[in-house]
Amino acid sequence: MKVLVLAEKPSVAREIARVMGSREKHKSYIEGPKYVVTWALGHLVGLAEPEDYDSKYATWNLEDLPILPKSTRLKVLRESNHQFKAVQQLMKRQDIGELIVATDAAREGELLARWIIQMANWKKPFRRLWISSQTDKAIKEGFAKLLPGQQFDRLYESARCRAEADWMIGLNVTRALTCRYNAQLSAGRVQTPTLGMIMEREKEITQFRSQEYDTLTAEFGDFQATWRAENGDSRMFDRTQAEALRRKLEGVKGTVASVKKSEKNEPHPLAYDLTELQRDANQRYGFSAKQTSNVLQRLYEQHKLVTYPRTDSRYLTSDMVDTFKERLNSVAVGPYASLARPLLRKSLTISKRIVDDSKVTDHHAIIPTEQTLLLNQLSPEERKLYDLIARRFISLFYPPARYDAVAVAVTVEQETFQVKGTTTKDSGWRAVYDGSLYDTDDEAEEREDNGSGVILPELKKGDSVRVQRCLVRAGRTMPPKRYTEAALLAQMEKHGLGTPATRADLIEKLVSSDTIERQGNVMHPTGKGKQLIELAAPQLRTPELTARWEAELERIARGQGQPGPFLDSIRAMAKELVSTVKNSSAEYKPHNVTNSHCPDCGTKLLEKKGKQGKFLVCPSADCGYRRSGEKRLSNRRCPQCHKKMEMKEGKAGVYVRCLPCGITETLDKDKQRVNKREQQKLVRQYEKQEPLGSSLGDLLKAALEQKQGK
Repeated sequence: MKVLVLAEKPSVAREIARVMGSREKHKSYIEGPKYVVTWALGHLVGLAEPEDYDSKYATWNLEDLPILPKSTRLKVLRESNHQFKAVQQLMKRQDIGELIVATDAAREGELLARWIIQMANWKKPFRRLWISSQTDKAIKEGFAKLLPGQQFDRLYESARCRAEADWMIGLNVTRALTCRYNAQLSAGRVQTPTLGMIMEREKEITQFRSQEYDTLTAEFGDFQATWRAENGDSRMFDRTQAEALRRKLEGVKGTVASVKKSEKNEPHPLAYDLTELQRDANQRYGFSAKQTSNVLQRLYEQHKLVTYPRTDSRYLTSDMVDTFKERLNSVAVGPYASLARPLLRKSLTISKRIVDDSKVTDHHAIIPTEQTLLLNQLSPEERKLYDLIARRFISLFYPPARYDAVAVAVTVEQETFQVKGTTTKDSGWRAVYDGSLYDTDDEAEEREDNGSGVILPELKKGDSVRVQRCLVRAGRTMPPKRYTEAALLAQMEKHGLGTPATRADLIEKLVSSDTIERQGNVMHPTGKGKQLIELAAPQLRTPELTARWEAELERIARGQGQPGPFLDSIRAMAKELVSTVKNSSAEYKPHNVTNSHCPDCGTKLLEKKGKQGKFLVCPSADCGYRRSGEKRLSNRRCPQCHKKMEMKEGKAGVYVRCLPCGITETLDKDKQRVNKREQQKLVRQYEKQEPLGSSLGDLLKAALEQKQGK
């Protein structure tokens, strides 16, 4: 009997087939003496749509909500129906006696495989391939250690509950908001509290009132120190205080009140999980979370250079220790050779900060594989991301950074001045980063505020010093910073919003739905987002409710929770959230209404942003008209200023207008009998070089008469 192997993607299936000796290629599978390898195309099966339960739900009506079927159904997705049929036929073959699930070793991969198994009515045994890299060695070892499929039942239940919860909350609240306010408004179990965090920060910024303050720095000859109050604050909000202190203290003798020296050890940072890698890539290279995920997937799947990407662990497991030197050897090329080779000549120091089985769930941290590194085969994006992963992995085996920290306090006329300095004794793991500071933006800011890095002269308690000069510097209190993508990812992780695998897509969904926008590396709420968060139910705006749901899903995955009670609570909450929208007296006003009218129904068009730039779309649900928002210049020139006139569409159809002069040429009544396609064809004719004296109406009328004459 042969064994059927179900991979998640064609590319992964081809690699498994090659390694396991399947060579006979067919349209939807690859067959060998023992293994028949087929694939999904992501999800082949999904949750049924509302109209699959009752045809009346095809039309969105507020009165029909909430839609909460007693038991959910599955359906084969139309766009991948052909591949599902191919997989189903393979499962029915009499010579196939076992199934190996080789989808991604994670919750979503488990879900898509189980749904296919359920829809195809597979009743024979199945086992699970659970690997963390796509190298030939990892695939062979995985097939040698296949796990019982039932071992992952709890993971499947957790994934199923997550999918059904997202369906019940997202679908019902989105339909309720869209119907209630007659606008395309989207809400969800995770996206709405994420938007809520962005809006909460926006409120803090708009409500912030900046204050002026002064700081006072004293020069003591060989060093400088900053005045601080008893509570440690260096800011003086009384503008006269700093100047009075300057006059009082200049030229006055003081005494070194204390000198505190300490040796500090700074251990290496932990290995990367996906969220931490997305944050670092955003801070250092400006990568979006989605961009990092896509590049990382190529490094994992195409180049086989890194381990499984969608992990939430920052630790490695004890059974990997014997592979560390092999991985270091594969990395020891190019810029990493001088860093990795010294480690290969000695025994590695393995600490609890590197290996801890208790802190690894589905997958360990992201590290390089044993695959030989060929840097010239990587794109610039891939090299940057691989550089982060490689240096982080190498740094795990370097000693802590050691430095002497000195804190000096000086008393002058009962006023206290303080300064801190550091002297590096051993750069340790920081040497892996080419001597450049590893600090994140926040750490660098803190270093600057504390004066760290200042080289101080040899001082001891009781030394006499003199204030040679005082410098007064003006400053202003600053509002909280808007979230960068890195900071937003950190907050989502902190509050348990989403998973490492879903957070990037969630941010992209908020951007594509025009509720937030990127301005540089900073996330701003749009006018739509500001209104939407006020229209959503209060329970859904904050992360606490969603965090409780995420915690319960984790309990289900660990076998400590039950799906039934969880889904009952989701149904009850869906009813409550829909009721809140129905009973709301709030109003929604589109923030992006233009003065252009839809040529089909006459409604004012909305301006939206897409990958190709701005475009105009009709908000009417039964229309769907859209066109580019860029200006369309015709070859018709204004009879007054002779500049090219702009093409416009309004209730009356197509016309041209000179914006500086305000001259408009409209169409006569005969034009009304020309349908839209004919209008566009005539407009294209008009845009070619035409006589200056011909109006657009004349051209269209002549074309219409010619058409009728034929």
